[in-house]
Amino acid sequence: MTTNRRQRRPVVVLYERIADAIHAGVHPPGSTLPSEPQLAKEFGVSRPALREALLLLQEDGLLTVRRGVGRTVNAAPPRRGYEHLQPLEELLGAGGALRIRPLARDVEEPTDFTTQHLHAPAGCELRFWESALVAEGTAAALSQEWAAPDDVLARTHPAFAAALRDPGAPEGSMLAVLTGASREVSLTAHSGVTATLLGRRRGEQLDRTADTPAVLVTQVVRVGDVPVLAAKHMLPTGSPALPVLQSN
Repeated sequence: MTTNRRQRRPVVVLYERIADAIHAGVHPPGSTLPSEPQLAKEFGVSRPALREALLLLQEDGLLTVRRGVGRTVNAAPPRRGYEHLQPLEELLGAGGALRIRPLARDVEEPTDFTTQHLHAPAGCELRFWESALVAEGTAAALSQEWAAPDDVLARTHPAFAAALRDPGAPEGSMLAVLTGASREVSLTAHSGVTATLLGRRRGEQLDRTADTPAVLVTQVVRVGDVPVLAAKHMLPTGSPALPVLQSN
């Protein structure tokens, strides 16, 4: 009896051909792939078919797409996932951390978001940091971070409170400051992920249109039962992939 083997979809065959070329060193780690017309000619396929295969390679972590640079071959597998608490600039960095570009380092009164997540009383002041995460000179993501009121931090995590006040603290995200000050302090966190659009202001900050699709990650970090940091991270289409580790 003859058994017919199911044929692979054409996009999967093309995916594997490109992946084989990457693994064989034709396109080594860190290199930029040729243009779409060149690749389409090299593999003898249409550009729509090529784009679909390249999208799958990007989703699977073999390629990274950066505006103004093109598609580059990743030097290493995706980093450990989002379940592991670490600064976003490190987590999104494929083979190297993204650079933080400070946009604001202010204090502000609580909003509905910070009242809910930091239990901040009306009229208090919260430290607020807004930062662009930059890759290859291009803003890849936007972070807004709030610390709990100073009196809460003084009782709960005095090392973090002191690090935020230190004018000589290294440039980075607020979460990077928190994790750096927490060698003897256990942190826990939870996050939510939703789909959204950038909107006008955030679009201007990231040099994208207001209707650019984006992923919004909200994050709350606690010491025991006390929230000490709340954040919103905006990742527009084209940002580095956010790895997610699932466990039971």
